Amino acid sequence: MSSPAPAWPSLDRLITVFDRSLRVLAAAPPARRPSPAAAIASTELNEAERRHAAGLMRVNHAGEVCAQALYQGQALFARTQGSRQALDQAGEEELDHMAWCAERLTALQARPSRLNPLWYGGSLLMGAAAALAGDRWSLGFLVETEHQVARHLDSHLERLPESDARSRAIVLQMRDEEAAHAEMARGLGAAELPAPLRGVMQLTARVMTASAYWL
Repeated sequence: MSSPAPAWPSLDRLITVFDRSLRVLAAAPPARRPSPAAAIASTELNEAERRHAAGLMRVNHAGEVCAQALYQGQALFARTQGSRQALDQAGEEELDHMAWCAERLTALQARPSRLNPLWYGGSLLMGAAAALAGDRWSLGFLVETEHQVARHLDSHLERLPESDARSRAIVLQMRDEEAAHAEMARGLGAAELPAPLRGVMQLTARVMTASAYWL
């Protein structure tokens, strides 16, 4: 049975997306939950460790900016209320991830990526395009995205300085929740994406992570 045709987003929905975009790119929304790093004692990092940890956390922050845009674009053209609610809920949890990364960047005396507006705009368009293909394909896009993010976070757990327990705690919590989002989407009937599309997504992610580490 085919899914219903996408409806043009309501004015209220468009205003919500615009407001969320401004908050993500300019206002740095606060987290609703305490950071996993809050209960961990601070440790001294040497300059090389601090710069490396900052680069990795800047990549993670940029990834969460992309996640916000993807979820917004997908929810904007979701064809069923169930899919839209699931995307909205996951997006709220991702706001905490973004706030935790922003807090850690401040503690590491670093800034977010200067290219965040570019990442956000491109990801919003990709999310909307995925949603226009239908909910099953949109959810499949979400599953693949979250799987790639989880693998990427696993690599950061290996690359972060052993002494940077605060950054490692944040990354570990993020990884577990990204995996849960993928399972949520699969449970809603996500389709498996074709291998060429998964490859394009991986290449796009590599470009973003390589750029955000430095910029």
